[in-house]
Amino acid sequence: MKIPLQITVRNASISESVNNEIREKASKLDQYSDHIIGCRVTVDNPHRHQHQGMLYKVQIDLTVHGSELVVKHHPHEDIYVAVRDAFDAARRKLEDYERRLRGDVKIHQSATRARVSKLFPQEGYGFLEAPDGQEIYFHRNSVLKDAFDRMKIGMEVRFVEELGEKGPQASTVEMIRARRGREAQT
Repeated sequence: MKIPLQITVRNASISESVNNEIREKASKLDQYSDHIIGCRVTVDNPHRHQHQGMLYKVQIDLTVHGSELVVKHHPHEDIYVAVRDAFDAARRKLEDYERRLRGDVKIHQSATRARVSKLFPQEGYGFLEAPDGQEIYFHRNSVLKDAFDRMKIGMEVRFVEELGEKGPQASTVEMIRARRGREAQT
């Protein structure tokens, strides 16, 4: 961390051992990301419940390159549990942040509609014709709900396009059920 850790306590008091626990857990966050600029930890007792006693809420604000990661965790009666849970959530957010930076997170594309144009059932593959006329390969394993054997030429499907070894191919191919009104018209 480039900026020293900031610990703020509101509506409560914490012991030196809790303070040390926060410092130790904050320093361990550097193991998960080299991009942490600063860390602010707020310990708060947001509601004073007479029947429950003290509830501790721990919020962690991590400043990283190009973003700020905020962890707000549910209040807990045990300050050590509240600190542990909040730092576990912060670690997971940092790991997700690092995966996004590396490009390891898949970007979900929206499904495109197409029609089955060719089927080779014995070989376990076929081709779809996209609305733009492009022919796209698909394999039996790309068809959801084991529906490959029920496919017929001309059937409408939804799919997500991805780049395969030999060009575009369809993944997550899903048959579109015809509406009853349409079936009666054809």
